[in-house]
Amino acid sequence: MEGIQNDFSRGSIVRNIVNLAVPMTLAQLINVLYNVVDRIYIGRIPGAGSLPLTGVGLCLPIISMVTAFANLFGMGGAPLCSIERGRGNVDEAEKIMGNSFSMMILFGIGLTVLGIALKRPMLYLFGASDNTYLYADQYVTIYLLGSLFVMTGLGMNSFINSQGFGRIGMMTVLLGAVSNIILDPIFIFVLDMGVQGAALATIISQALSAAWILKFLTGKKTILKLRRSAMKLEKKRVLSIMGLGLSGFTMSITNSLVQIVCNATLRDFGGDLYVGVMTVINSIREVVQLPVQGLTNSAQPVMGYNYGAKEYSRVREAIRFTSVVAIVYTCAMWAGLYFAPEFFIGIFSSEPELMEIGVPAMHIYYFGFFMMSLQMAGQSVFVALGRAKNAVFFSIFRKVIIVFPLTVILPHLWGLGTDGVFLAEPISNFIGGLACYATMLFTVWRELGRKGKMAEGGEA
Repeated sequence: MEGIQNDFSRGSIVRNIVNLAVPMTLAQLINVLYNVVDRIYIGRIPGAGSLPLTGVGLCLPIISMVTAFANLFGMGGAPLCSIERGRGNVDEAEKIMGNSFSMMILFGIGLTVLGIALKRPMLYLFGASDNTYLYADQYVTIYLLGSLFVMTGLGMNSFINSQGFGRIGMMTVLLGAVSNIILDPIFIFVLDMGVQGAALATIISQALSAAWILKFLTGKKTILKLRRSAMKLEKKRVLSIMGLGLSGFTMSITNSLVQIVCNATLRDFGGDLYVGVMTVINSIREVVQLPVQGLTNSAQPVMGYNYGAKEYSRVREAIRFTSVVAIVYTCAMWAGLYFAPEFFIGIFSSEPELMEIGVPAMHIYYFGFFMMSLQMAGQSVFVALGRAKNAVFFSIFRKVIIVFPLTVILPHLWGLGTDGVFLAEPISNFIGGLACYATMLFTVWRELGRKGKMAEGGEA
């Protein structure tokens, strides 16, 4: 029975993706709550105004860096596991998972040490002022001390989902999120720990999630087991994991880079309040783009498995379904964000000044939001089929080549000022999304069609 368990080459492609997508999306939504709930509570600390929220916003680049390394080994190893499992190579799939875990532990320790040593210059580089540094320092110090739990929780959950255990993956994240929601108000308000309480609640919650994951992956119900013998690092295998994981890594690192530049530019052109507005906008984006992330990430193991099993027409069907749903959803969300920005901003802060600045900023930042779905759909195909170079290139292209220079240049042109910072994102969505998806259609889509015809001819 274990040999045919979660065989993605059988049954409806749509059903296979949806069966993974629903729990995975819920899991990712819950996962985002780790940080978003912190910001909701922090925005309501009595008598502090928007400074604590702005201070935590300055920590987002560091949080993105930790996430980047979790993606490097989690999103790099999980698709390779799916491909090898589709080929029937269970032993190699387990070694890929074991090597990924070892690298997460090593890099988690390294990030903690470097982050603590360099936090002060980093936070000022990221846009901190003397007014906001105290809050940023309080949050990031505790967060970095628990980065090993964060990396294990985020990275290893990919290996649960890639085996088809979407509900287990969701329960893993649910455990931590519920803990965080309960602990946050206790630590922040009851124990009067403020920003430090929010960070401590997050780390304790991530530790619980990490423990749950390791228990499952070493237990009897998993298909691929996390074995000590599989953790011995092998250079070729590690390079393959990192090569494919570079896409997710690059996306997180470039997000971190863009956040740094945005915060520093907004501080110079508008002050701390504009950095607070960007914190709110980033928090909203984390939530509203989740269904697309959940859908595209859930399609990856299905695509990878069918590609390994040489079911090329099923891979094309998965691409078609994923793309249509992603575009329809993001169009609907764009309408909601445009017509009701006050509702979304009000979740995090009710300050009149922040609301006044935030509404026009939202209209600019989310213009053409649906184009982002093309970038995510295209990149998910490249990652699922092991095309690391394409995935990495388009991550760099959108954020580094387009967003980064526009964020620096536009505020100086035509008196745009802070509006120029918010305008860089929609421009990058249009250019980057079209380029990524068109490349996927002209390369992968055509190749799958050609291989599908050859396979049918061979069978005939």
